[in-house]
Amino acid sequence: MTKPEHPTVALVGPGAIGTTIAAALHEAGRTPALFGRTAHERLELRFDGGRIVVPGPVQNDPAKIETRFDLVFVAVKSTQIAATAPWLSALCNEKTVVCVLQNGVEQKSLIAPYLPGSPVLPSVVWFPAQREADASVWLRARARLTLPDVPENSAVLAALYGTRCAVDVAADFVSVAWRKLLQNAVAGLMVLTGRRSGMFSRADIATLSLAYLRECLDVARAEGATLGDEVPQEIVDAFQRYPADMGTSILADRQTGRPLEWDCRNGVVQRCGRARGVPTPISDLVVPILAAASDGPG
Repeated sequence: MTKPEHPTVALVGPGAIGTTIAAALHEAGRTPALFGRTAHERLELRFDGGRIVVPGPVQNDPAKIETRFDLVFVAVKSTQIAATAPWLSALCNEKTVVCVLQNGVEQKSLIAPYLPGSPVLPSVVWFPAQREADASVWLRARARLTLPDVPENSAVLAALYGTRCAVDVAADFVSVAWRKLLQNAVAGLMVLTGRRSGMFSRADIATLSLAYLRECLDVARAEGATLGDEVPQEIVDAFQRYPADMGTSILADRQTGRPLEWDCRNGVVQRCGRARGVPTPISDLVVPILAAASDGPG
């Protein structure tokens, strides 16, 4: 592959996922401009064997932005999309590619209303990264993204070329995105127990998880995903192999009292099931509990 020209890059939302991408770019000599709610002097990514410190600052005033970028990574959660509107207006023009690093299968429809005509590129994030008490981010596995096979992906491929974040291109992106959604959906059970991945070693939780995943699989197939019958068991097996103390972002949000991404991770299964006439009895129980845990009242 010929070494590509690298686009100018901005990153909105330097949380765990955003810090990982920023560190990969910085390590390769392509430090992105950083934007977010909180003004940090630097970002720090830790991983087995080392760390990367990304110099700041993280700019927190969209009114001061005077530059438009070729590529903008949006790494905020679905509950924070509306708050990104001032950033998107300031950073993007109609040629800017906006790559959404976010959970769910509705990334384009959720963020498009806040963009000035820019093309939106969804992605699937395949790496566990978690914020630590000292504000650093701990990357617990190799970083990898999957993108759809569309012309807009060239900006991301060029930006991340040769970095520690691998990029795959999927012809059947719908199936890849729904497979990741199944993984995210069953991780929502961790919120209901307040436990980490070790809980999946329990036989009763494994049985419940398989039943829930099979329900999600039925909905995914109705939405056009091509996924085999083996996928639910593969996902449960993966959770059982994870370190017992590995968490998930939705559990971290619950433990700190932040709004939960219950709709884009779990509610979407219930909504799509109803639209397609697919029964979702487990979702009908899980989704209201997650919604109440997030939004109250009480």
